[in-house]
Amino acid sequence: MQLAMGDFRGILGRQVSLWDLDKVEVTAGIKDRPNAARFGPCDVTETAKDGTVWHEEQVGTGPHFTLPSPYNADGEPTAKARRSITSRLQNFLCFITLDMLGIIRDCTVQHAKQTEHVDWFMGLPELMAFISITIMRAIFRVPSLRDCWSKNLGSPHIIETMSRGRFQNIMHHLRFDDRDTRSERAQTDKFAAILNIWGLFVTNCITSYIPGRHITIDKQLFPSKTRCCFLQYIASKPDKFGIKFWVACDLKTKYVCNILPYLGKDPTWPRGERVSESVVMRLMEPFLDEGRNVTTDIFFTSLSLAKRLLSRNTTILGTVNKIRQEIPLSMHSMIQTQDTTKKKPNTITLYNTTKCGVDVMDQMVREYTVRAGTRRWPVAVFYNMIDMAALNAHVLYQLCTGRQERRVDFLLELARELAQTHVQVAPAMCH
Repeated sequence: MQLAMGDFRGILGRQVSLWDLDKVEVTAGIKDRPNAARFGPCDVTETAKDGTVWHEEQVGTGPHFTLPSPYNADGEPTAKARRSITSRLQNFLCFITLDMLGIIRDCTVQHAKQTEHVDWFMGLPELMAFISITIMRAIFRVPSLRDCWSKNLGSPHIIETMSRGRFQNIMHHLRFDDRDTRSERAQTDKFAAILNIWGLFVTNCITSYIPGRHITIDKQLFPSKTRCCFLQYIASKPDKFGIKFWVACDLKTKYVCNILPYLGKDPTWPRGERVSESVVMRLMEPFLDEGRNVTTDIFFTSLSLAKRLLSRNTTILGTVNKIRQEIPLSMHSMIQTQDTTKKKPNTITLYNTTKCGVDVMDQMVREYTVRAGTRRWPVAVFYNMIDMAALNAHVLYQLCTGRQERRVDFLLELARELAQTHVQVAPAMCH
């Protein structure tokens, strides 16, 4: 396993080995003290507070263990996904399926009948048209919802699809679970109001794509100020408030492979296990045992996690906080440095290359996000689901068809295909 060692003391151009209490050897490249690389070999050891022993070795000394066989294939759609791909809409329906839409329709109709009128009805085509408008709003970016139907700023695609009153009426009743049993389920699960739909979505993401060798794990803060018990505040983010998700992305395509919501303390996690370690193992579970590498940041990386991943034929690359005083096994047989003034070790160079998967994915969905103001957190989660489903659908569409299409063009055509059935049926129903 690998480590970028920005927080550890050491010598540039040297390789550092350490043995923990189980005598497991761990190696990695480190930096600082740039002139020390010129010195000859020396027998210097340092014992950390937890008993870990650090020992200097010459650059080029190989590891005394067998490296896992790396996963060499690029990411690709699964056979199941390839069979389903006939259009942009079919790509999207791989993630938000007709069965899921049927559940949303039934729950929405149930809420409307109980609160508004017993004859209230909405079919699947109308629900798909509703989603179509949320995507179009993300593309055209008008100042307010009202402007989407205005004479000067409105989009003909939106105006022809649905009236503003009907769109707002559907939004008012939009629900994702059985209202009658929600309070009981919410006592044991904070995510109960959208848990069923969310679980199906995540399963579809896992079963529709086989990721390549490198997977990046990081947090995503979906901007929202809606009231919920697990709303997060992160000062370093552009939008300070939001719902936090742990995300695993394929490095090359930025496909969302797996995702977990952060709901605060989880009683189902094993006692004594770090939250960071549990998150990585859960996200990586469908992709273990095949020689992949996962890149993590300083929050996740630890020696115990490295050992668990290595036992499942998976390596890890990440920065380590110096207060943890531990370092994972390296897949680099030799620590090499760049022939530049900075003399960066190859571990750090690779980390900088592979760490950005989730951040780039988040930037991509923000560029054309369907997010809008809402007071209900399940709707905010649904917005994030639509964003990720559209992103994944775009990845699958390009891989399955071999066509390179701008994401904005893909989204516009997807919105049209979502609305097509309803637009064709609505005039006939009027007559």
